[in-house]
Amino acid sequence: MSPEALALNPLEDVTHDVVVVGAGPSGLLLALADCAGDRANLVRFGVRVEVVDNRSARTNTGRADGLQPKTIETLKQMRLADRLLLKGVKVFDIHFWRSGKTGKIERVARQPYYSPELDMRDPYLLLAHQGFVEDLFLKDMQERGLEVHRNLSFVDYTHDSGESPIHVLLKSETRPVRLTTRYLVGCDGVHSGVRTAMGARPVGSSYDAVWGVLDGLLETTFPDLYSMVIINHAENGSALLFPREKGMTRLYVELKRELRNGPSKKEFSREMVMARAAEIFEPYSIRWKHVEWFGLYQVGQKIASAFQDTNAKVFIAGDACHSQSPKASQGMNHSMHDSWNLAWKLNLAVRGLAKPALLASYDLERRQVADRLITFDFEHASTFVAGDMQALSANFRKNIKFISGYGAEYAPNALCVPQTQGEVRGLLRAGELPVPARVLRAFDRNPVDLQLDIPVLGQFRIFVFAPSPITPRPFLQALSSHMLSFNSPMGKLTCAANASYTTLPPLAAPSDEFIRPERYTTISGLFTFALVIPPQGEEFDVKDLPAAWRDSAFTVYFDDEAGSAAEKWLGGVEKGEVAVVVLRPDGYVGTVGRFDSRGCGIMEGKKAGEWLDEYFDGELAFVVQDSC
Repeated sequence: MSPEALALNPLEDVTHDVVVVGAGPSGLLLALADCAGDRANLVRFGVRVEVVDNRSARTNTGRADGLQPKTIETLKQMRLADRLLLKGVKVFDIHFWRSGKTGKIERVARQPYYSPELDMRDPYLLLAHQGFVEDLFLKDMQERGLEVHRNLSFVDYTHDSGESPIHVLLKSETRPVRLTTRYLVGCDGVHSGVRTAMGARPVGSSYDAVWGVLDGLLETTFPDLYSMVIINHAENGSALLFPREKGMTRLYVELKRELRNGPSKKEFSREMVMARAAEIFEPYSIRWKHVEWFGLYQVGQKIASAFQDTNAKVFIAGDACHSQSPKASQGMNHSMHDSWNLAWKLNLAVRGLAKPALLASYDLERRQVADRLITFDFEHASTFVAGDMQALSANFRKNIKFISGYGAEYAPNALCVPQTQGEVRGLLRAGELPVPARVLRAFDRNPVDLQLDIPVLGQFRIFVFAPSPITPRPFLQALSSHMLSFNSPMGKLTCAANASYTTLPPLAAPSDEFIRPERYTTISGLFTFALVIPPQGEEFDVKDLPAAWRDSAFTVYFDDEAGSAAEKWLGGVEKGEVAVVVLRPDGYVGTVGRFDSRGCGIMEGKKAGEWLDEYFDGELAFVVQDSC
């Protein structure tokens, strides 16, 4: 942003809730998570957020380009995936090639990218480069009146302690810029200035392997141009090939042998990379008709010594937290899910609904995932360089759930509480992501995915699975009354959240008229109440349900699809049993409870309500407002 624009729209005249440094996918998703009408991220949540970036424009070519199934699901929850699916290329299989006795490469194996045993709605790698992702987020932000302030470089910050504001120093081309904010997040890449100012450092190692990357239009006789391809050549090194949008190809070429002979990384040229690629691909010809982007990178695995400061006021996310090789398409995905984890916690902290422990859980949870990412990437890169195709394929299969994003799990903590009531059945586990489950939405009989139907609103989703709406009616009535009572912790939290969203409402966009987020916030700004029951006859009417679900008509579902949701998620709901599932705002399973509605259903319903109170008012870090 020019000095003239700054004068017209000064950043320095207000205290911001959150300042985000870096407008890559991680920074933009974090900002969006807090600013939108369906409250998917900070802008959606209604938080006053500013995004600054040292670049003059978004990414136009190159950089990251692979989106895994869990990331696609996240974009679906944000109601943004459709635009990206139209542009990207779907990769369903991997082809393995290596040099034979003649020194020429030959195909030795092929396998599905994702095994059919993995239960997911989008079993493919979506090749859609970083610029598409940034453009998707930028357009959604612009609809809500938020722009990235560009040509501003981070210099430093100061923070006294406690609740005192953070003063952020930036610089433009002509003058320093100072911002005041409650929270600061560095999404500013591998060489993060925020990380350095925070006193953290990257820990790990880099290796002598240098790789060249080419994006462009390739003319070749090679037969597997439209699949992911891994090539190992005993003499000339390894290569990876990915199909790209608009008929383009991305090619990674190993250059470690040249490095050992003397040239530094800076001395490698595009022509050297092309020549090495031609040697690897023999006997097939390759000719570049057009090169859109050329880059070099050095393989290494590093993780930051801290993801947040001791006051839980300054955070880092994405490549500032962890760096790895790009060969398994992990970096952009994990970066965005760092922000996904942090955004809803920041939203509740800004609104005064969270104790410090909630924000402290960001480092705890995302470090677990980053540690596993670095371990996997080291193994994957090592087998890749060794050229053992069998070991590489076995390593890929062993880690495939993690690669997809669905295996990024959290250990038990105050947000992920293992089930203690009744027998543990089904596939849901605290700290894991729910598997896909199809149901019929009661109000329009549309078949939907239960884990995706409710848009991301910064709310906890509370699913009650009952054998019918009639048999356990005293239970459901007592549970509904407890959850909505202003004398219960849940009711007090609802009161406080609703007051906060009244004074600091989410920012709306024209597209919200089609998403209709208000359908899911009829009762509470913090909870969405859902009911899953067997199919009912024509006489069934949602208006006859207890208030928690009568007033949440759009989240009443019939478990009437093949592969029952109750069976998949819970191993079934037995006669007289009611199960309660809490999904966190980021989609992870928070906890699962089972209750016996036979006998005194009123007492059991109150017991279920008190169990929920314990989750939300325990160590979890929510501030219950007695004034409500």
